[in-house]
Amino acid sequence: MAIDDGIEPFALEFPESELRELRDRLRRVRMPERETVSPSADPAAADWRQGVPLAYLIELARSWAEGYDWRRFESEFNAHGPGRTRVFDLDIAFLHVRSPRADARPLVLTHGWPSSVIEPLEVADALANPAEPDAPAFHVVAPALPGFGPSGRPSTTGWSVDRTADAWAILMSRLGYDRFAAAGGDWGGRVATALGVRHPHRVEALHTFTPYVEVPPEEGELTDHELAGLAETRGFWERGGGYSLEQSTKPQTIAYGLSDSPIAQLAWIVEKFQGWTDCGGHPENAVSRERMLDTVTLYWLTGTGGSSARFYWENFPPERSAHVHVPTAVTIFPRDIERLPRSWVERRYRDLRVWSEVDRGGHFPMLEVPERYVAELRSAFAAMQH
Repeated sequence: MAIDDGIEPFALEFPESELRELRDRLRRVRMPERETVSPSADPAAADWRQGVPLAYLIELARSWAEGYDWRRFESEFNAHGPGRTRVFDLDIAFLHVRSPRADARPLVLTHGWPSSVIEPLEVADALANPAEPDAPAFHVVAPALPGFGPSGRPSTTGWSVDRTADAWAILMSRLGYDRFAAAGGDWGGRVATALGVRHPHRVEALHTFTPYVEVPPEEGELTDHELAGLAETRGFWERGGGYSLEQSTKPQTIAYGLSDSPIAQLAWIVEKFQGWTDCGGHPENAVSRERMLDTVTLYWLTGTGGSSARFYWENFPPERSAHVHVPTAVTIFPRDIERLPRSWVERRYRDLRVWSEVDRGGHFPMLEVPERYVAELRSAFAAMQH
């Protein structure tokens, strides 16, 4: 059904035939040989230097084919106010969880890659309806990025972070929210930042755990703690960016494998849940197997492995220099892939009011440490209200 400038209800409802086809593909997979680094009988001590270990991927694929319940996830998603609207000739799907509180503030919460709207889904209820009566409450709007999951797949170029931010501003207007807060990490942090840059009269405050900034010509005086974080960040820049370079330059090439092979899609995503989280070596110490399979299945059934990769191409090289003047809060999670010094961040975010460093969590804090992430948002936005 074609949609116009309004909002219409939306639901995830994939036919059983597509789930049967997925299981059939998983049962007929052709696996490669085992990695050549030393195997380990202890899954937590497995060697991931060459990518996802074969033994673990076989185990995950078996769970996906034999024990995984997609209908459970569909029910959970559909219970959180999903809607859809058309902006700039593209269908944008979103979750909309209204708070029962009269003093609730609108919040647009954006995910990144290789995650999805499952990230904000994990925290939306706690943000909308806190158990503590004095805690801030939010009307949570969580759109799916263009080309990701339930949102439409762009058929033309131009879907940059800036266009996405403009689309979010239109979405919030259609939902009746003139002023709102913005939050997110990874691409979601870039979109929240772009909202602050392009729509400062509407964004009352923003929060990010990935404050992307330019590297200054001189480091400045840094503490030992900052130098340690910067050393790990540079290690990631040197050895961890292969996925980004491929998706930023030749996304169509990787799209063939991701669209045709559920095992390729599984490995492409699970590798990041291991390498980018505070997991101590095994991804399921940080993100449950169920949530990882929810994420991979959403990419698979919507066929968005390639279109999500193109978001990198649209934003290469990513913008990280425009000054941000709206009130900003930053939370640094200790196992995130990039941890930059506060002095660098303040050069771009000119009204940095809250800087918090916590003791646990990595690049997917909404999934890894949801209670801590919710607490960080509440305290940050409460502080910036005054």
